[in-house]
Amino acid sequence: MIDGFLLALSPALLAMTLAGVCLGIIWGALPGLSTTMAMGLLIGLSAGMSQDVAISFMLGVYTGSVFGGAISAVLINIPGTPDAVPTMIEGHQLAQKGEGGQALGMAIAASFIGGGIGIILLVMFIPLILTFALNFKSWEMFWLAVIGIMVAGTMAAGSMPLKGWIAGWLGMLVAFVGLDSIHAVPRFTFGTFALFDGISYVAVLIGLFGLAEILRTLPAKDMPTIPSKVGRVVPPMGLLARYTPAAIRSGVLGTFIGAIPGAGANVASFLAYDIGRRRAKPEEKARWGKGSYQALVCAETANNANIGGSMLPTLALGIPGNAAAAALLAALTLKNVVVGPTIEIDHPGLIYFIYAALIIANILMYIAAFALIGPCVKLFSLPRGILMPLILPVCVIGAFAVKLSIFDVWIMFAAGIVGWLFSVFKFPVAPVVLGVILAPLADENIRRSLLIFEDKTLGFVLSQWIGTFLMLAVLLVVIEGAVRVYRGARPKAQNV
Repeated sequence: MIDGFLLALSPALLAMTLAGVCLGIIWGALPGLSTTMAMGLLIGLSAGMSQDVAISFMLGVYTGSVFGGAISAVLINIPGTPDAVPTMIEGHQLAQKGEGGQALGMAIAASFIGGGIGIILLVMFIPLILTFALNFKSWEMFWLAVIGIMVAGTMAAGSMPLKGWIAGWLGMLVAFVGLDSIHAVPRFTFGTFALFDGISYVAVLIGLFGLAEILRTLPAKDMPTIPSKVGRVVPPMGLLARYTPAAIRSGVLGTFIGAIPGAGANVASFLAYDIGRRRAKPEEKARWGKGSYQALVCAETANNANIGGSMLPTLALGIPGNAAAAALLAALTLKNVVVGPTIEIDHPGLIYFIYAALIIANILMYIAAFALIGPCVKLFSLPRGILMPLILPVCVIGAFAVKLSIFDVWIMFAAGIVGWLFSVFKFPVAPVVLGVILAPLADENIRRSLLIFEDKTLGFVLSQWIGTFLMLAVLLVVIEGAVRVYRGARPKAQNV
């Protein structure tokens, strides 16, 4: 652990972490630019970095961009990231009362506390998860990948989980293109030599979250109003102490939600916001929705604690906790880092370096956030008609940089159009990303399992108790999704 801290504290890595944090804060503050979009676009940039530099930079971007959404949410009533919506509801009300600076200060402090709670719980629980995960063999890893896609589809699609599952399976289908990993047989290549190497998940990721975002937001014509003053930024210590219990509760909740594949920071922030309202005292509950500091603290603590939570399944099981963690997993894959139960065996000391990089990124976020509020106020006032076209070259460069292939650029454009169509027809995009990332894991392990079980009885297969438990978990996810569809359809039938 000490060696990891010493490495992460080296001047070069500190500078790259700070650069990532600042870029993430600015990116998150710009309306329409999500954390996942930032992570996806910057994978290409990290491809040219060394392993340690790339990890420090990407974790800095992750940490900074999650907080950055609060700046525009508070000041101009436009959430920079989807998980900043509860912050917008409360923070902008406070800004209208002349307390925008103090609301941002509370958001910064809550983000720092939430990030710290998430990291602490990550360090505490990942050894237990890694020990348990070492019992996962091919059969279990296949079902684990399936669970990740199914849960992501269920959480992302709301009352229509079937749409989420379809999106996940389409992502898997994309990943099956190319030579299979066991017998090197071409699949879905249609005689096109460029497809023999498969479809780049980085190009797909950039298209779905970069180009698709441009196509969605460019037609919007609303212009934000820029406030001239934000007032005092550093909140009083008494105000911080008053809401510490709510912050701790929301931090634990945000970490737990982050550990569920596909749930995401937006689920964590909304759930913590709702639970905070239910647990608040009557006088505080009366301010909910009208400018409550406690509500703002609940939301911001939860979405930042989500970072540490999302790293739990990502590092321990190789299952991304959310789409942003999937982008981080893709960046690690480019460095030939295979995360999962054997990460500490295959890459000794790497996990401790990631702990250290997360802690340092959280501290630098707290410092940089206060310094960047002023510049961000001016930056996010750029009209979308100027901002979005500037992002398009970044998308092209990011897709091209990984393999230096123009074919990947065309894949990115195709993925962007598909992502836009998904938004038109109300299909979630996050399960597609998880499907693309997890398909090789599922494909290789199910085929290896079939070879192992070739001469075995059904009783032997069911005796693999972890795999049987995971099969039942998939069945429960399907049943829960069916119940959700039924409950959503019943009111409509009654209204007819």
